[in-house]
Amino acid sequence: MAFLMTMIIAFGFCIIMNVLFMERYYVKDKIDNIVKAYVSTQDAILNGRDITSYDFDEEISHICERYNIEMLVYDNDTKRVKASSSSEKNADVMKEVVLSNLNALNDESYLDPTRDVKKLQKGENYTLQLDTDRVNDIEYLEMWGIVGEDYLVFVRTTVQSIRDNVKISNTFMAMTAFTALSIGAILVLFISKKVTAPIQKLYHISDEMKRLNFEAKFEDSGVHKNEIDILGQNMNELSEILEASIKDLKNANIALKQDIAKKEEIDEMRKEFLSNVSHELKTPIALIQGYAEGLKEGINDDEESKDFYCEVIMDEASKMNIMVKKLLTLNQLEFGNEGATMERFDIVELVKNYIKSAELLARQKEATVKIGNYKPIFVWGDEFRVEEVLQNYYSNALNHIGGERVVDIKITEKDNKVRVSVFNTGNPIPEDSLKHIWDKFYKVDKARTREYGGSGVGLSIVKAIMESMNQDYGVINYDNGVEFYFELETK
Repeated sequence: MAFLMTMIIAFGFCIIMNVLFMERYYVKDKIDNIVKAYVSTQDAILNGRDITSYDFDEEISHICERYNIEMLVYDNDTKRVKASSSSEKNADVMKEVVLSNLNALNDESYLDPTRDVKKLQKGENYTLQLDTDRVNDIEYLEMWGIVGEDYLVFVRTTVQSIRDNVKISNTFMAMTAFTALSIGAILVLFISKKVTAPIQKLYHISDEMKRLNFEAKFEDSGVHKNEIDILGQNMNELSEILEASIKDLKNANIALKQDIAKKEEIDEMRKEFLSNVSHELKTPIALIQGYAEGLKEGINDDEESKDFYCEVIMDEASKMNIMVKKLLTLNQLEFGNEGATMERFDIVELVKNYIKSAELLARQKEATVKIGNYKPIFVWGDEFRVEEVLQNYYSNALNHIGGERVVDIKITEKDNKVRVSVFNTGNPIPEDSLKHIWDKFYKVDKARTREYGGSGVGLSIVKAIMESMNQDYGVINYDNGVEFYFELETK
């Protein structure tokens, strides 16, 4: 709009100047031409040239054609026209005007009823006047004067021709302006789109940056970089710096929250940890000790019994090994030895990759695993720890599956949060156990938990991981099964 308004004002100014001043300028130019023609003829006569010669007549014709004027040289002594640029008929008309001018010169009271004369300029030997032919209603711009002793030089041109030329000039100027504005509008629209398109891209990128989404990047136009391309590159660098800074701030913020919360609980956690470890290790150690003593005393000498005793010892030892590893992991999480490393990753890709790697477990449990087709969703979190949470939920779902034997995994996005939920068909968790399932070593069904080798530590690990990232987690009971979920931030 600014470019178009500038063009309209410029062309409008030119048209107004033409309308107001073109005729004045044209009249002035025509007067200059008449003066030139008059002076040229005057010089020729004063220099003694033969004005009746063919050469002089040709020269007058050339001057008149050049300046679009009429000229007549009249000999007052012989009362004859010596030279003329017009036809014989026009020459007679001009002769009458010349005689009328002579009469007016000799007698100031002389009045020609067919003419209306307005003197514009009077010199020593010439008169410039505006002469209106009342009979034909034609205006002439005339210049006449006496040269030498007897010759009278008369030069004129019609004012209407000047006005016609001005009108043609103004019309052509208006047409040119309209054409130029039309073509200019198209060019301005095209050029402005070329200029504003990358600016709009920068606007959208800055809008995404305002929402703390740093995935959008500016792509420059090519080899010849302009100021907008350089600005886009600077915004890309700024986006990377801001993303890195926010990552560092999130890590520092989480670390600070962990320090404040954990230092108040650390003593109690140590006592609770030692008490729980002692309680949980008591049973497998007693079993290992009892079966080992039975082997030593040879209570059963047959090979089958010995193999059974050995398998029990090995099984209990394996369970103790798994439990100790989980306890070490839990201990590291709860005591803050391994803080969460916050980074941005695609949660959809993580879930799908894990489900694919755990296909064998699902086949062994004869379970049907369902997961929707989701677009990539980027979240903030410790990618390794998040996968460990998903693993605990998924293994729990397979170990407690029942009914239709379906595991349904959903990923939902709402209010800058992403919830990942793992649902399995089967029996719901008893209401009185819901508030205890996140406690270390708590088992809803101890017999079944021992059957698949559970230690009651998995959900405690989930709790520790999610709290280390200061994110929400939980469980929901349904009539036909149980759903465990955790949430992560997208910004």
